[in-house]
Amino acid sequence: MTRMEITSARSAPVGRARRLHKRAFREADHRFLAEGPQAVREALAAPGAVIEVLATGDASRRHPELPAAAAAAGVPWHTASGAVMSELAGTVTPQGVVAVCAMPSTTLEQVFATRPRLIAVLAQVRDPGNAGTVIRVADAAGADAVVLTTASVDPYNPKCVRASAGSIFHLPVVAAATFDEVLLGLRALSIQVIAADGASGRSLADPEVVTRLAAPSAWLFGNEAWGLPSELIEVADLVAAVPIYGAAESLNLSTAAAVCLYASAGAQRVASADARPTPA
Repeated sequence: MTRMEITSARSAPVGRARRLHKRAFREADHRFLAEGPQAVREALAAPGAVIEVLATGDASRRHPELPAAAAAAGVPWHTASGAVMSELAGTVTPQGVVAVCAMPSTTLEQVFATRPRLIAVLAQVRDPGNAGTVIRVADAAGADAVVLTTASVDPYNPKCVRASAGSIFHLPVVAAATFDEVLLGLRALSIQVIAADGASGRSLADPEVVTRLAAPSAWLFGNEAWGLPSELIEVADLVAAVPIYGAAESLNLSTAAAVCLYASAGAQRVASADARPTPA
């Protein structure tokens, strides 16, 4: 493993990493940043994901498993001062470790080739914290992929990566797909489209809705402020809503996505278990 002691914010590794705070440079370099011990841990566990790591000496000592993992993977580990690392931090309280990662080139065609059973589609979702949390939820629910349509946030935005808590390294994430190409791929595989809409949707508690959730599905989640455009709701095979039993006006995007994705995951697993042949 290559080790370098960095003392200047003008050093080449810092410059290479710092420019990745801007989307244009991330896209040009095909690289992004993963900040914090959890994100770096998951990145190092993903073969070929990490190009180099920059960390303070304190962070290196507090998390010895990280430089060990980097060494095992042949990833350069650069030690820098807290002042230098603050140049790269995307948080008020820097966590002292940042990985420069290779941006995956996952395409819709690759996702559809796996014949997925559960996908989360984010339509014009702009908030990186919400998008990252939905990626984390999709990972936890066992979804096969997350797709962000055009006009959505860049999933490799540092805030989005941080909110995913490492899940962005666990499942395919496709960015900047047009909704038309997403819909075309879903129709070709007979994957039902479910629009999440609290105003017009049928309750997830509806027995018929529960039954339908067992089929391969792509959930559509809309913008935090105005939800899904009417034209997307109109093409959905099913419009569903999380039932509100208390006095809350609504749920935020990531919470609603968690309920919806888990409802589908649970229904699909029950259906899969029921379809297994009974031992003789």
